[in-house]
Amino acid sequence: MEPPSVETNLNQRIAIVGTSGAGKTTLARQISQQMGIPHVELDALHWQPNWVETPTEVFQIQVAEALSGDRWVVDGNYNKVRHVIWSRADTIVWLDYPFPVVLGRLLKRTVWRVTTRQELWNGNREGLRETFSQDSILLWMIRTHWQHRKTYPLLFQQPEYAHLKVVRLSSPQAAQQWLVIRSP
Repeated sequence: MEPPSVETNLNQRIAIVGTSGAGKTTLARQISQQMGIPHVELDALHWQPNWVETPTEVFQIQVAEALSGDRWVVDGNYNKVRHVIWSRADTIVWLDYPFPVVLGRLLKRTVWRVTTRQELWNGNREGLRETFSQDSILLWMIRTHWQHRKTYPLLFQQPEYAHLKVVRLSSPQAAQQWLVIRSP
């Protein structure tokens, strides 16, 4: 994995990964806007109304269709579609932020979403019940943060992903600097 470098070669198929709450969707939207390429938000494809998960086979087909073009940026960590995404991507941007940074961002985002009743995808909203349930996004982040730190470096070394350029960003400031470097 390389630190962000000054590079003018703009890759065209970018996957953003990282712990829930790190800012994957925000960075993907910024890249989409900056490069004029489509943004695919995996959560929007995965979550049907009433927080029902899209069946795996359907989800895989939807993701493959969404990424059928030559230029796109996608955000999310769904293992069940990783092979679809990573086999087509040319770049992985890993938001590998410290635990306190991600937890703080996620807490702030969750409070905002619960308070404002912001619609996320397909009519779904975060509420107090979801926030304090066993399926809480906060608990999910706590359970997966260190797991991602262990598994992503191993995945990046797999032969089927040797074609990927991996950019590991260790802070929100590094992500913004990387985005500025990439701007046309």
